[in-house]
Amino acid sequence: MERDIIQDILSYIDDNIYAKITIEELSRKFYLNKDYIMRLFKKESGKTIIQYMNEKRIYLSLPKLQETEDYILKVALTHGFTSQEYYTETFTKVMGVNPIVYRKFTKNHPSVTEEEISCIRKNLTELKYQLDQIHNRKQTIPTTPVKTLTRHL
Repeated sequence: MERDIIQDILSYIDDNIYAKITIEELSRKFYLNKDYIMRLFKKESGKTIIQYMNEKRIYLSLPKLQETEDYILKVALTHGFTSQEYYTETFTKVMGVNPIVYRKFTKNHPSVTEEEISCIRKNLTELKYQLDQIHNRKQTIPTTPVKTLTRHL
């Protein structure tokens, strides 16, 4: 049952990743105590709900930083962050460099140091692995099997 709850929560978050999602909202939506949801999510995923949402949003914003010259504020707002400052702070925690350095990295800018390149590669690999692990866990969570009816001829 707990795994079904986490599967439902992950699906809801993934389907609404760019919207403002609060623990209170999840509590109301799933008719569960917010402390219970937070503990259960952390136990099953290894991350808090906020960490998961922020990391997923950062990961989803990477192509936009690479492919466009949009202002960082626009990238932040279109990926579910409420301000450029919070996006940059979160981005730096997750990726080890700020969004401007990451963008320069994607353009092979000569001002990006070997240390920054190494940090980006390491953190990107780790982030992708962690998100894949959570996604794979979501996919492998057993659901109640549905019996199929067969007609005997």
